[in-house]
Amino acid sequence: MELQHNTNHNQALWKEIPWDSSEDCALSVSGTTFLIMAYSTVMAVGLIGNSCLVFVITRHKDMHNVTNILIANLSCSDILMCIICLPVTIIYTLMDRWILGDTLCKLTPFIQCISVTVSIFSLVLIAMERYQLIVHPTGWKPLVNQSYVAVAVTWIVACLISVPFLSYSVLTLPFQNLTIPFPVSDQLVCMELWPSVEERRAYTTSLVLFQYFLPLAVIMVCYLHIFLRLRRRKDVVERGRSASQKKNKGSSRINAMLISIVVAFAVSWLPLNIFNTVFDWNHEAIPSCGHDVIFSFCHLTAMLSTCVNPIIYGFLNSNFQKQLRSTLLRCRCWSVTERYESVPLSTVSTEVTKGSMLSNGTLNVNG
Repeated sequence: MELQHNTNHNQALWKEIPWDSSEDCALSVSGTTFLIMAYSTVMAVGLIGNSCLVFVITRHKDMHNVTNILIANLSCSDILMCIICLPVTIIYTLMDRWILGDTLCKLTPFIQCISVTVSIFSLVLIAMERYQLIVHPTGWKPLVNQSYVAVAVTWIVACLISVPFLSYSVLTLPFQNLTIPFPVSDQLVCMELWPSVEERRAYTTSLVLFQYFLPLAVIMVCYLHIFLRLRRRKDVVERGRSASQKKNKGSSRINAMLISIVVAFAVSWLPLNIFNTVFDWNHEAIPSCGHDVIFSFCHLTAMLSTCVNPIIYGFLNSNFQKQLRSTLLRCRCWSVTERYESVPLSTVSTEVTKGSMLSNGTLNVNG
């Protein structure tokens, strides 16, 4: 959501601000080349990683459990982000004008907003599902059908939140409403025209809260409770008998995974949200010729989440690695039979949780 707001509104509004026309703010050839390579790399890695994750989950019916459905939903939104957000943003940034027409001017920000919203909401749902599974193992557990309902709700809510972009995104000429002493360009830009600055600020400020701070708080609280619960269970096990080296490593790996989930979300989305907030409330604080460079750095950092998510939620899981390897190498002459590893969390959970986790799938552990 905030990504979309930045991509279209902030970029276009920046063109609407009458900076000193004598400044040459064009990116150098090396800078342009770097941006193209960086965006292309992030897009390729994000598409390949998330596509593999969705492919493996959908291909194996035994992996159709609540956690994996939510992970697949996260990957689908990240794939949409790679297809829509990255190409359009780099084209708009480098060309400094909108060339995709009036219809795409309205649809692109709307779709971008949806993809970012679903991605973030999916991270929250995954954290909440794991909280319920680990902290309250004998309590209520979401069913597979309920997970599909949750996925549908996230997309519906994301669409509703994104509606303003359909209403206020327009194709227009820069500086057309300003009296300025130098010639203006006749190249079109795609931007948001709100009824008032106050309404725009109220909307974008609420996005920062609901798209970053509140999700981050929920994720941190859920994984902190999981971390504390696992540590208490580990202490109980160690008091009863000496823990093996393997179990210690497994516990450390889980703790590192929980921390990496929170850090990855916080770090990847923080720069872009800071940039949006500063631009909305005090755009003079951003150097005129540094806007594209700063924006591109913040935007790329946020988009790195599309590469990090499949690694954290899939590729670091040895069971997923086995499923992917068996899928890629499977043929008539090769019968690849894999034996599932013991789920690390089950060693410190109750027998009820252990049985549930093993019967529901293999991606329930890794973040």
